[in-house]
Amino acid sequence: MLTVRMRGENTTVAQLPEEIDYDTAALIGAQCEDLIRQGCTTLVLDGSRVEYLDSSGVSMFLALWRILDARSGTLRLAAFNAHHRQVWKFLGLDTLLPLFPTADAALAAPAPQDGMDRNQDAG
Repeated sequence: MLTVRMRGENTTVAQLPEEIDYDTAALIGAQCEDLIRQGCTTLVLDGSRVEYLDSSGVSMFLALWRILDARSGTLRLAAFNAHHRQVWKFLGLDTLLPLFPTADAALAAPAPQDGMDRNQDAG
């Protein structure tokens, strides 16, 4: 499901699969939670391969954001296609959890001051 591309002391970049739906969201979420339990405080999820994303996936991202926020960590979503970015913005989620244009941009972004990613527009 989730492919870890880079792992540092506290930071992990992972590639999401092509489809995130009811069946896969729970598995992906569990994998991410394992990474968090192992000490990851900055989790970058690369969505460049994601073609299908339903509400289960959105719920999973929000649950991961809450878990990391409670640990003063950060969830960064990156490289989603134009359709997914448009839906994310339409839902108003871009103010809570911005989408970065690339995983590198997500890694380079400054840490949020209050423990939450509230950038108006990440790119």
